[in-house]
Amino acid sequence: MFWIVLVAFVKEAQPVLAPLVVAVALAFLLSPAVRALRRRGLHEAIASAIVVALLLACTGILASALAAPAAQWWERAPTMVAQLFDGIDRLRAAIPIGTPPVARAPPATEGAAARRLAASAAASAAASAEAARQRAAPDPLKERLASEGVALTGTLLRRTLSVGVSVAATMILLYFMLASEHWVVSRLVEAFPRRRTRAIVLLHLRQAQRDIGRYIGTLGLIYAAVGALVTACMAALGLPNPLLWGVVAAVLNFIPYIGPVVIATLLLLAALVSFEPGVMVLAPPAVFVLIHAIESNFVSPWFMGQRLVLSPLSIFVSVLFWGWMWGLTGALVAVPILVGLRSFCKRNPRLRLLYLFLEGDHNSRPPTLRSLLQATTRRASPHGPTR
Repeated sequence: MFWIVLVAFVKEAQPVLAPLVVAVALAFLLSPAVRALRRRGLHEAIASAIVVALLLACTGILASALAAPAAQWWERAPTMVAQLFDGIDRLRAAIPIGTPPVARAPPATEGAAARRLAASAAASAAASAEAARQRAAPDPLKERLASEGVALTGTLLRRTLSVGVSVAATMILLYFMLASEHWVVSRLVEAFPRRRTRAIVLLHLRQAQRDIGRYIGTLGLIYAAVGALVTACMAALGLPNPLLWGVVAAVLNFIPYIGPVVIATLLLLAALVSFEPGVMVLAPPAVFVLIHAIESNFVSPWFMGQRLVLSPLSIFVSVLFWGWMWGLTGALVAVPILVGLRSFCKRNPRLRLLYLFLEGDHNSRPPTLRSLLQATTRRASPHGPTR
């Protein structure tokens, strides 16, 4: 009952807890910069203000650069659905698979040809009259789309206001966390009476801070490079607004497994709307899939090393759980939360089993059940292994 109530509380308290979690993750990432400025003689409050101001400036510049392309795609949204269906129909017609062969009609006489021509003219006139009648009659589908568009616009405005409030709360919390990091850590350590417990808590906190900061910072640099490469490739392919797609690729890549699928789907839809049916429609998602395959299989493992290896199953479950709890924000912070939990469980003997499930496989070949049972028998026997 406690865990059910806790999950329900965390889900309902998203407007309060989500900015707090994001601010903590950003504080773990930016605290080394604040410490570096503090060592140069600046006060914590001034150093934190400089770091937060630089973060806001970079975000504002990027948002201003993306505002116009995003507005263009939003203005095209009412007509994109029709263009998308037209593109799908043209692509399906361009593929010759399953097309029945057209039988040649036998040569007809002059009278039969005249009768056929008259019949086709009458059918054309009837079709024109039917099309004129349908154009004159009100289209319920268009009326439904118009009403849904108004409702979608209202929902988007309310969602934009909510996101703006959350971003402002996150930045304020981030500033106070950076400015009072030393005070918060000192109060937290002083809450434990035993000296050994204080050392363990401080060790866990610093380890989680290093792991989360290293994870976000390293992947941030890698995904920024991926976004720049996607931007260059989309510009070379002629896809409109390549910078927008590069930023989308850089941000959504932070969501393991689900993010790359969403990016490839969005690129495919944009290509269907922007290009003529043919091979070019498949070029943007194919290029992104190739870039993602190189990044996920070679670049990220080489930079991340073995220190932050996580189980793929635990990553997928964490993304599903936090995505269900908090939506896109939860999916973005799912892996940093998992990294912090792994760091906490690593030095806690009581949570050894959970750590083993979270830890990734460092070996190329996992141990067999027979070897594990033999190792357990040797540890359990006080006189050594029996023959």
